[in-house]
Amino acid sequence: MHLSNESLLVILFVGIVAGWLAGRVMEGGGFGLIGDLIVGLVGAFIGNWLLPQLGIHLGVGLVAAIINAFIGAVVLLLVLRLIGGGFGRRRRWSA
Repeated sequence: MHLSNESLLVILFVGIVAGWLAGRVMEGGGFGLIGDLIVGLVGAFIGNWLLPQLGIHLGVGLVAAIINAFIGAVVLLLVLRLIGGGFGRRRRWSA
């Protein structure tokens, strides 16, 4: 399997967007660029495995890939919070 430069950029873009969205939805402020990328990429693998198991097919294209990775990233963050007892929760400093 050969990935072109464009394919690699699309994968990175999808991972960053999905990780950032999941961090926002799950009461976090995001995890930084690298953290969001990792959460989004792992979430994409989880989403690509989980959704077909549930009989859900979103189609093809960039938007479908982002939604798929986002759902997987949210599932990943839920599992991490259940295991770690609030993993990813950031303390807010008040002035």
